[in-house]
Amino acid sequence: MSDSFVRRFLFEHLDIRGAIVGLGDSWQQMQADRDYQPSVARLLGETAAITVLIAAQLKQPGRLTLQLRGNGPIQLLVIDCNEQLQMRGMARSNPVVLPAPVPELLGARQGGQLMISLDLPTARHPYQSFVPLVGDSIAAIFEHYLEQSEQQPSRLFVTAGAKAAACLFLQKMPQADDHDADGWQRISQLAATVRPAELLELAPQALLTRLFHEEMTAHGVRLYDPAPVAYHCPEDWSKVRDLIRSLGRAEAETILHEHGEILIRDDICNRSYRFSAEDVAELFAAGQTLH
Repeated sequence: MSDSFVRRFLFEHLDIRGAIVGLGDSWQQMQADRDYQPSVARLLGETAAITVLIAAQLKQPGRLTLQLRGNGPIQLLVIDCNEQLQMRGMARSNPVVLPAPVPELLGARQGGQLMISLDLPTARHPYQSFVPLVGDSIAAIFEHYLEQSEQQPSRLFVTAGAKAAACLFLQKMPQADDHDADGWQRISQLAATVRPAELLELAPQALLTRLFHEEMTAHGVRLYDPAPVAYHCPEDWSKVRDLIRSLGRAEAETILHEHGEILIRDDICNRSYRFSAEDVAELFAAGQTLH
């Protein structure tokens, strides 16, 4: 099984579904050379696990982007992920971020908001939704969002460390009460006993057995095959060249005169693209040749 994955599961006898997300190498690659402070890294890792969880439900090609913005010490957390579960992301914060409650870190009470954007090739414009940051943790913020958007009770348990991030998701389906009126409460209470170390360290089968042993012994649980997750932030020189061409030669030469080079910064992939005067001259000469 991949070091980074999503595994869905289903309590068929209760009509309760769920999923486990584990991010290992993909999470480590996202943090590489970033020097995030612990509070920043933890919230970004938790957001990454939840973004992958939601993206795993995409039924067609598309890109899901989740942004948490506010006026706190952490101004921005952004993760995007496509239907192939290729993800990337970044955080923006003050130079020093001291430990504090999540609403304070994100500036939830000073206009903080969660933006969800879904970009589909078949749509002219991305679907976007903006909701306030309601909840005292990343898990609570997204529980609130999921219950509002999907109209079904949901539970999220999420954690992140230096080497891994993980999430456990549960959702009550419409016929759950017909199967067992007490089932959702029972499963939710069992799930709430999960410890962060268990989320990070136990394999999905072992985690489900630890939490729901009696339910699984009596009725079993359907555990689906894992879907692999990957960090995906390739270089895109073609896109950057098109950006410089769109400036026009005069504007590009003005920037060169003022700065000695053109520097394009790709923050989400933590990469810089540099163009010298010779590079720019060659770029526009090639454009003239093509036309």
